[in-house]
Amino acid sequence: MQADKENRFMRFTPLLIILLVSCEFFRPKETITELPIAHANDQYLYGSDLDGLFPANVSAADSAKLAAKYIDDWVRKQMMISKSTQFIDLNEAEIERKVLDYRYALIVHSYIKGYIDENLNEEVSDEEINKYYEEKSDNFLLKQSIVKCSFVQVPKTAARISTFRRDWRSYPTDNVDEVKSYISQFASKSYIEDSSWVFFDDVIYGTPLETLTNKDQFLSRTKSSETSNDTHIFFLKIFDFKASNEISPLEFIREDIVNIIINKRKIALQKELEEKIYEEAKQQGLFEVFDR
Repeated sequence: MQADKENRFMRFTPLLIILLVSCEFFRPKETITELPIAHANDQYLYGSDLDGLFPANVSAADSAKLAAKYIDDWVRKQMMISKSTQFIDLNEAEIERKVLDYRYALIVHSYIKGYIDENLNEEVSDEEINKYYEEKSDNFLLKQSIVKCSFVQVPKTAARISTFRRDWRSYPTDNVDEVKSYISQFASKSYIEDSSWVFFDDVIYGTPLETLTNKDQFLSRTKSSETSNDTHIFFLKIFDFKASNEISPLEFIREDIVNIIINKRKIALQKELEEKIYEEAKQQGLFEVFDR
C-alpha cells in the first residue's frame, strides 16, 4: 500500500513540474499577443495576469475595485524598481540566481508537501509521548507558574455572598451543587476545572494578586485566598502547583510533544525523499561529478 502511494505520487510529479514551469509566472511577456492594460517603463501588465487573483464569487463592482488596486500596486512596484536600479549596482547573474532559487523553492516545496501529505502518519502513541518526555524532560522547564485551581469573581453587590463564602470553604468536598448554582447566577468570572493545569498569571489577571512580587512563594504557602477591590471579591483555591523552572507535567505539554514528534516525522520524510531521488538518479546515470 505504501509503495502504491509513492508510485502514484512519483507519477504525479512530472505533471506538477510541467504545470509550474509553463505557468504565466515564468512565461516571457514577449510571447503574449493580447493588448496590455498598463505600462510602466519597459514593463507591461496584461489582463491575463489578473486571472485567478480574485475570488470567483465577488460582485462585478468589487472585482473592478480589486483590479484597480492591483494595477495601482503594480505600477507603484515598477516605479520603485526603476528608481532603485538608478542607485544600486545590480549584478544580473546574482539576480538570475535568486530568481532560479525562488523558482526552485516553489516547485520543490509543492512536491515535498504533496509527498509528506501522502505518507505522513499522524497517529502518536502514548508510549512514544512518554518516551520523548522522559528523554527530553529538561527541555520543558516552566517559564512561569502553573496551577490546578478553582477561581470565582463575584461583584460586591451580589446577593448572599456570606452564604457562598461558607459553601466555598468546603468546596469541592461538599456543597458542589450550591457553589455551581451560585456561580451560574452571580459570578462575573469563574474557573472551576480543578483537574487541568493553567498558567497562574492567567487566573489572577485583573485581581489584586496580579501585583504579587513572588508568586512561587505565594503558591507554596497558600491553599485558599480571598481578595477584593472596589467592585469585586475574588475567591481562589489552589489544589496543586508547579513553580517556574520546574519540569512541566506531561499532561500540560502533551499536545506540544505530539506536534514535535509529527514535525520530526515530516523532516524524516523530506530527507527520505531527497535521498530516494538522489539514489535513483545516480543509478540511472542522470548526473556526473567531474574530477577537478
